Amino acid sequence: MPPFRTTRRACLKGIAAAGAASALFPLAAAHAAAPANAFDVRSHGARGDGVTLDTAAINDAIAAAAQAGGGTVLFPAGRYLSFSIHLRSNVALYLDAGCVLIAADPATDGGRYDDAEPNRWDAYQDFGHSHWHNSLLWGENLDNLTIAGPGRIWGRGLTRSGPGANRPLKAGDMPSSLGGADPMGERTRQGASFGAEMAGKGNKAIALKNCRNVTLRDFSMLKCGHFAVLATGVDNLTIDNLSVDTERDGFDIDCCRNVRIANCAVNTPNDDAICLKSSYALGAARFTERVTITNCQVSGYDLGTFLDGSYGTTQTEAPDKEGVCGRIKLGTESNGGFRNIAIANCVFAHCRGLAIESVDGALIEDVTVDNLSMRDLTTAPLFIRLGRRMRAPQGTPVGAIRRVNISNVTVSGANAPYASTVAGLAEAPVEDVRISNLTVLHGGGGGKAADAQRPIPEHADHYPEPSMFGVTPGYGLFVRHARNLQVHHVDLRSTANEGRPPVVLHDVDGAAFDHVRLMHAAGTPTFLLRDVRGLTVKEAEGMRDLARASHTQASY
Repeated sequence: MPPFRTTRRACLKGIAAAGAASALFPLAAAHAAAPANAFDVRSHGARGDGVTLDTAAINDAIAAAAQAGGGTVLFPAGRYLSFSIHLRSNVALYLDAGCVLIAADPATDGGRYDDAEPNRWDAYQDFGHSHWHNSLLWGENLDNLTIAGPGRIWGRGLTRSGPGANRPLKAGDMPSSLGGADPMGERTRQGASFGAEMAGKGNKAIALKNCRNVTLRDFSMLKCGHFAVLATGVDNLTIDNLSVDTERDGFDIDCCRNVRIANCAVNTPNDDAICLKSSYALGAARFTERVTITNCQVSGYDLGTFLDGSYGTTQTEAPDKEGVCGRIKLGTESNGGFRNIAIANCVFAHCRGLAIESVDGALIEDVTVDNLSMRDLTTAPLFIRLGRRMRAPQGTPVGAIRRVNISNVTVSGANAPYASTVAGLAEAPVEDVRISNLTVLHGGGGGKAADAQRPIPEHADHYPEPSMFGVTPGYGLFVRHARNLQVHHVDLRSTANEGRPPVVLHDVDGAAFDHVRLMHAAGTPTFLLRDVRGLTVKEAEGMRDLARASHTQASY
């Protein structure tokens, strides 16, 4: 067979064929542009001047598209002031370049958001998780929905606060170490008037419930209230190339299946950036499963400074007093569970680390984390917690965490007091955690030798945060109540004078360390062990290989 050659004539033929295909399939050739026959909101009466309320015109354009069997609703360049917008099946919204969709303010703009619909299950998660209609854009039981385009959603008139779950505060829900003054205005019951203070207010930019085949792509979001995106019971969800800079949660993906989050940048100094949840808001325990989070950036820069490119770091604390937030997390709402989750190629900057939490009865299993770069963290790089807060129907058993594989993680500037932590319960240990190719450089003030000997409280029913145990007894890795822990090719160091050992294990069945470099001060052990059964250490820098069946209390 003669070698393949591309001639000028063949190339021209290819160009001509591509042009013909573009004529036949215009959306395939220019997928980022709105179609010419779009339903223009201005044709339906929208002014786009940022002063006139365009709510009715926008909803009229969406209704017209739905009545036509589907279509694209176009928002040309302009500033569209609106209260609740009702999304419809088979309708796409296209936010063109120069378009800003602005959430109106009930206090100043002469209107109100749709009322929060009743939810008999609101005792098990905060008010914001239990309602969807009180939002700028909302949809329920929809199919084939898209919001796309290079425009912006600005939640100017949305509120970030709201009541907590519709149940009395119980001991341990919000310990003093996590802001016992209730800084978010949550976690307290309002009695017969529960939620009354939210009447007419909106607290989410985009809220979706029980929808299928949803795509959010290419736009930016600024200051979007309690949630920029709340998706509950949504199957086949794609979130791609969004830039979000908001004061509370970015993406809350709750009880969803087949989710792809890719190429997004989410800045949330006061709350979580990308958060998978599995609440009881739908009245049943439903898994969040088959989820990929890839090529994303999360951060906790000052509000607004991510989108304007100044990346401010004047804010040092979130309202819970635990340092700025902005992380990727599984939990805290964790009733149904999480399985088949893959997180890869993500960057954490000036924020908290990765958190994997089951405290309300959830099963977490088959989680893979790979290729993370973290810098300037405000809490632990890795935090895996199995607890029993149990915001769940009576009789729900404690959950489980098993088969978590974390690899290729590089961290610099980790906050000194808090080690990466794997913490289960004595009656429910975390199982089958594998950590490999991890490099962590801790900074700031180091711990003292006395910190390694301090009794660590269990706090089984507390809200889970890395600081819940206080200063961890080891500076690099603290593991308690676990089975089958594997640690391979790990390098733990600190720039401070550190009086704590790098690794502390307590009540661990089966732990294997190999090819590890664990920096420690002279006279400080590498490992501090209590009730550890089946420890092996191989190829550890500065240590002989070790294989011991049982350690009631020991150090090496």
